[in-house]
Order: sequence, then structure tokens, then C-alpha cells
Amino acid sequence: MYQTVIFDLDGTLLYTLDDLAAAVNHALATHGYPLRERGEVRRFLGRGIRNLMERSVPEGVEGEAFEAAFTTFREYYQLHSLDHTRPYEGIPELLDTLGRENVRCAIVSNKVDSAVQPLCQRYFDGQVALAVGERPGVRKKPAPDAVEAALSQLGADTASAVYVGDSEVDFQTAVNAGLPCILVSWGYRDRSELEALGAPIAGTPTELLQLLRGCMSDRSMS
Repeated sequence: MYQTVIFDLDGTLLYTLDDLAAAVNHALATHGYPLRERGEVRRFLGRGIRNLMERSVPEGVEGEAFEAAFTTFREYYQLHSLDHTRPYEGIPELLDTLGRENVRCAIVSNKVDSAVQPLCQRYFDGQVALAVGERPGVRKKPAPDAVEAALSQLGADTASAVYVGDSEVDFQTAVNAGLPCILVSWGYRDRSELEALGAPIAGTPTELLQLLRGCMSDRSMS
């Protein structure tokens, strides 16, 4: 059994796509750009909100025009990040089970830290020991900086820790941090994309618990 689990947030613990897509399209509409379909926004996620908007605005939009759209996105999302966001089914129970088994849990996300903290406080208060979002001076995933900082603050080492995420960015983060990786298939990448990475894949929180325990029996979260 792993003693420390570092989780990604969006697409792993929380379903956030509807609120992110709404913020993207609010910013695009405000500045007169074509809207994006939800499936497009889904593919753009994983490398932080600036990258999300860089991929969402039309090609060639840069400089002050881009910054204006990005500011509109951030302001709207700050106000509406809780409209439709929710934990995936089974995630609160998974975290409760890990807590009872004395497994330390933390979150490392490329989402801006000012959004990570209220989301974690609302949905995972008491269930995760630490949450780290994008902040100045710390390189975003897939750089290992935030994961290494989280492990240090928890007093954990790589020998007993694992990273859990839903994308190629998370997989590379784990590699860069020297951690094993478990990927979940309910997030923002298709299962075929995850399979190409070669990491274990969990299709449900119960399967994830089994992988964290080091077996694939039929034990439930009880």
C-alpha cells in the first residue's frame, strides 16, 4: 500500500469541464471571437489556464488582445468556478477510505492556486493534507517542482508515494518526479491515449483503491 498519494485535481478528483468551458466561451464572446465546443476545451486542458486560453483564442491573437481575453476568462472563472463543478462519483468515499488507512493525500494542480484553494476547502476539507496550485516561482507540471515541494512538506519520500492523474501531463510529471503513476480513465483524455502511455489505468475509484493497495481484487471501499 502506498503511504502518500499525490492527486491531480481537474479530471481526476473534480469534474470541472462545464465551468471551464463556460469561462472560455464567455471570454471569447466578450471579445468577439468564435466559441469553442466543450470537446475542444476538454482536449486543451492539462497545462494550466493560460495555455487553455492560448489554445482557445483564434490563431494569431496575441499581445494586448490576448491579455484582455485572458483577464476576462480569469475574472469570470473566479466568480463561477463552483457553478457546476463537483467531485466525481466515489471520490469522497475513496479519500475517506485512504484517510482511515493512514494514507496521506495531497493535490498538485496546474490550476491557478487562487482557484485550487477554495475548491479544495469546499470539497475536500479534512481529506487532503495539502493542496498546491499554479503560483509564481514554481514551474508548472510536467516539471516536478510542485510535487517535490508537496512531498517535502508532507515528510514523504518517493519510495512510498504515487502520483494519480488523468493525462499525459500527469504521467510525465510522475516520471520527472521519480514516482510511479496511476492514470484514471474518467477524466479529460480518451482511454486509448492513456493506454499508449503504459501506466496502470483505473476505470473507477474502486479500481483506483485496489491499485493503490497493490492488488486488483474485488474489495470495495468499506
